[in-house]
Amino acid sequence: MAALAVSKLPVAEASAVIERLTGVKLPRASLDREARRQGRRAEDKRQEMDEGMSRGGATEPQVSEWQPKGPVEPFTLVIELDAWNIRERNAEQWGKTEELRQQGQEPEWWHWVYGGTCFRLSQRVQTQGGRSLILSRGTVMTRGGLDTLKQQLWAEAMRHGLGQAKEVLVIADAAVWIWNLVEDRFAGARQRLDPWHALQHLWAVAHALHPEDQTAAAAWIKPLKDKLLENQATEVIDELDSVLKRLRGSRRKAVQAERNYLENNRERLDYKGAKERGEPLGSGAMESTCKQYQTRFHRSGQFWTTQGDEALMCLETFWRNARWSLLFPHVPPDFDPSKN
Repeated sequence: MAALAVSKLPVAEASAVIERLTGVKLPRASLDREARRQGRRAEDKRQEMDEGMSRGGATEPQVSEWQPKGPVEPFTLVIELDAWNIRERNAEQWGKTEELRQQGQEPEWWHWVYGGTCFRLSQRVQTQGGRSLILSRGTVMTRGGLDTLKQQLWAEAMRHGLGQAKEVLVIADAAVWIWNLVEDRFAGARQRLDPWHALQHLWAVAHALHPEDQTAAAAWIKPLKDKLLENQATEVIDELDSVLKRLRGSRRKAVQAERNYLENNRERLDYKGAKERGEPLGSGAMESTCKQYQTRFHRSGQFWTTQGDEALMCLETFWRNARWSLLFPHVPPDFDPSKN
């Protein structure tokens, strides 16, 4: 009860909800202490599992529905990556904000949480209403830094069949850390830039050219947006080169930066081909997952410690990945919260 309730709710609310539903009174301090203990146990289990994959302890997919029952059909493994900020309480800086600022230092409250998700393309379906739905996928989320993310994401990808995949597709924004990680752990993967990030950079150009006229900015960007989504990135970049010839000063600098951004990601702009192959254009699955984690960790007035947030994130990830029974054996091994 402590592990599940506190991973979903602030401790005080979790205590009240447990008492209301079960009649069991668990004081806030006891509940918090037990949830942290279970979180650390989950971290140890995760580390054990990931190290087992790294040592080559398993070469077959570890997710039950992916256990081979015959010849493996060629498949694409899709990986999406993103990051978000969490606010932590630094014991050495707490209560010293003004003092630090007077010394020319800005307190560091916000820190990166890194995450990834992976799934087989065949598990991405359309509902009757036309909405995309992923039937089965694995998630990783960590405050432990990029090296920790590399280990966790690679192990999760292996559980979903990385070793047997015909190809790997990685979709993300253009953060340098993402493509460095891909080259390190998923060399040879196809890479795609989330189109909405690309369009944000085109909008930056539109606003630089028409800072006071939103209608003119929208009219300017429309044909370029259509070209970008139709795999005509070369024409878009050529258009920006033409624009640059008649600009000077700060506007030229702003447009040049956006032009360089698209040029640097030219090989990641295959949106027309993605539609034809039934692939997701962007990294919406991962972005929405980050937002769902934030509903727990971004509540007003909350501060965390690295140990505390990592432990609870680990519990949440076990729950999402339908591995709760690995922590609590009384739970049926086929229990999947997404299907119950």
